[in-house]
Amino acid sequence: MTEVAAERGTRHRLPVRKLVAASMGNALEWFDWTIYATFSIYFAGAFFPSGNEALALINTFATYALAFFFRPLGGLLLGRFADLRGRKPAMILTIALMAGGSLAIGVLPTFGQVGWLAPALLLIARVAQGLSVGGEVSNASAYLGEIAPSERRGRYSAFFYISTGGAVLIATVLGFMLARTMEKTQLASFGWRIPFLIGGVLGLAGLWLRRSLTETELYQQKQESARRVRRPLLTTLTRHPKAVGQLVGITMLATLCYYTFFSALTAFAVKSRGADEVDAFLALSIGAALFVALQYPLGALSDRIGRKPQMLVWSGVTAVVIVPLSFLVGPGFGGLLVVFCVGLALYAAVTALTPAIMSELFPTELRGLGIGAWYNLTVAVFGGTAPLVLNALSAAGAATAFFWYVAVAGVIAFLVVLRLPETRGSELR
Repeated sequence: MTEVAAERGTRHRLPVRKLVAASMGNALEWFDWTIYATFSIYFAGAFFPSGNEALALINTFATYALAFFFRPLGGLLLGRFADLRGRKPAMILTIALMAGGSLAIGVLPTFGQVGWLAPALLLIARVAQGLSVGGEVSNASAYLGEIAPSERRGRYSAFFYISTGGAVLIATVLGFMLARTMEKTQLASFGWRIPFLIGGVLGLAGLWLRRSLTETELYQQKQESARRVRRPLLTTLTRHPKAVGQLVGITMLATLCYYTFFSALTAFAVKSRGADEVDAFLALSIGAALFVALQYPLGALSDRIGRKPQMLVWSGVTAVVIVPLSFLVGPGFGGLLVVFCVGLALYAAVTALTPAIMSELFPTELRGLGIGAWYNLTVAVFGGTAPLVLNALSAAGAATAFFWYVAVAGVIAFLVVLRLPETRGSELR
C-alpha cells in the first residue's frame, strides 16, 4: 500500500502538486536539452572557428553526443545516491546541476573572444547537464512509480512526459517566435542565449517545488536493504539480467524516437532538405502539443488494457512507417506536420507508461541505480549520437539509412516487448 492509495469505494484524487513537483525537474532537463539541439544551427559558429559552417555544426553535435556519455555515470552515481539517501535529495541535486549548466551556456564567451577556451567551457557545462539528466530520469521515475497505487501507475507515470512534452513544446514555440521575430544575424549573435537563460531561471522554480516533496514510504521501508547491497551494478546483471535486457531493448527505440523527432529532425529539415525554419518550428510545436495531450489518456489506457499491447502497437507501427515518413521531410508545411504529428503520437504510446515500466522492472533497493545506469547507457549510445549520425549521413548523401536504422530498432523493440510479462496492476517489488 502506498502513501497515496485511496480506500476502496472512494473517488481517487490525484496528488497534482506532488506529481508536478516530481516532474518539474524532468521538464527543465528536457527544455535545456531540446534548446541545445534546436538552436545549434544558430550558435555553432559562436564556439568553433568560423569559415566552415558544416564542420562547426558537426562539432556542436559532437559535444552534444559526448555529454551523453556522462549520463550513465550520472545514472550510476545519482541513482545509487537515491537508493541510499532518498529520492528527494537526489532530485534536488539533479535540478540544481541542470539549471547551473543552462545559465553557464547562456553567458559563455565565444570562440572569437577566448579561442579554444569557449568550446572547453561549453563541454564542461554540457557534462554537468549530462550527469544531471542521468540521475533525473531514473530518480523521478522511481519516485512516481513508488507513490502510485498499483492500479493507477500508468496515470501517475503520464505526468512525467506531460511535463517533458510541455517543456519541449515551450522550447519549440520559443524557437518559432524567435525565428519569426529576429533576423538570422541576431539569432546567431545573441538571440540563441535567451532560451538558455530562461532555462536557468526556471530551475529556481523547480528547486522551490521539490523542497516540498516527501520521501516515498516504499523507499523508507527498503532503505536498509539498499545499504546492504554490495556491488549494486553487478547485482543488476547477476540477479536481474532479464530486466536489464528488456530495459535496453525498449529504451533503444524510445530514445531514437525522441531524438529523431524532438531534436535532430528540425536541423536536418532546415539544413539538408531545404525546409523553412518557421515551418519546421511550427510543425514541431503542433506535434509536441499533440504529444502532451495524449499522455494522460494513454497512461490511463495502459492501466486498463495493459502495458504490453500498447508497446507492441508503438514499436510495430514505428518500424513500418518511419522510412515512408522520412520522404515527407522537406519544403512545405503540410509534409512536416504529418511527420511530426504521426511520429510523436506513436511515441506518446510508450512515454505515457515509461516510468511505470521502468519502476516495475527492478526491486526498490536497486531501482534508482538499475534504471539510472542501464537506461542512460542505452540513451548515450543510441540517443546521444542520433543528431550526429543523421547529419553525418545526410552530408554523405545517405540520410535514408538513418531512418532504416530506426526501423530496425523498432523490430528489435517489438520482439523484446513480445517476451515482456504483463505488469498492469502489479505491486512493485
